[in-house]
Amino acid sequence: MNDDFVFLDEFAPGIRWDAKYATWDNFTGKPVDGYLANRIVGTRALCAALERVQRKAATLGFGLLVWDGYRPQRAVDCFLRWSRQPEDGRTKSRHYPNIDRAEMFEQGYVAARSGHSRGSTVDLTLYHSATGELAPMGGDHDLMDPISHHGAPGITQVEARNRSQLRSLMEDCGFRSYDYEWWHYTLNDEPYPDSYFDFPITWSTPLSHRAPVARRVAAR
Repeated sequence: MNDDFVFLDEFAPGIRWDAKYATWDNFTGKPVDGYLANRIVGTRALCAALERVQRKAATLGFGLLVWDGYRPQRAVDCFLRWSRQPEDGRTKSRHYPNIDRAEMFEQGYVAARSGHSRGSTVDLTLYHSATGELAPMGGDHDLMDPISHHGAPGITQVEARNRSQLRSLMEDCGFRSYDYEWWHYTLNDEPYPDSYFDFPITWSTPLSHRAPVARRVAAR
């Protein structure tokens, strides 16, 4: 089973990445449990589909930037613990300006059982190939606010067009969108729809030699 998980940068080296939860640049304000390296991991099926998206995007002058793929269950558990801690305000204005921490789960921005932990969900955006600049989308990754919803009012025509372009590319290559987050997509034919894995993401240890822990639960 673990041979089905690969590093995106090895499987599809033309895709840019920045694993936000391995850095201090995320809504918790520090690296998250299970992210021991700034690399993106996913199932082979996920990475192959992203490679197809990348090829289509290139014909339109875009590249892909991936922020997250496979997410260890321990990272999700870390999010839950963080949501119960007192507010310190460090990341609130950027990531959840109009809700409390605990409301992230109630309003569907974070889940106690995340599709990311199944290995075939991805957070990503587009950038302009000619300049390397990110395509404006009307809000950054993990902005937990109605403006991040598909079809949200209050964004510019350019931003709406870029969101639509990303959605079209992803859906054409076998992904489905998530209503509340313009950056979040799940493979329609994900290979492990009922399994939630908990092996850490590391720099040097090949995933084929690690023993992932699968938690079988009812499909959501």
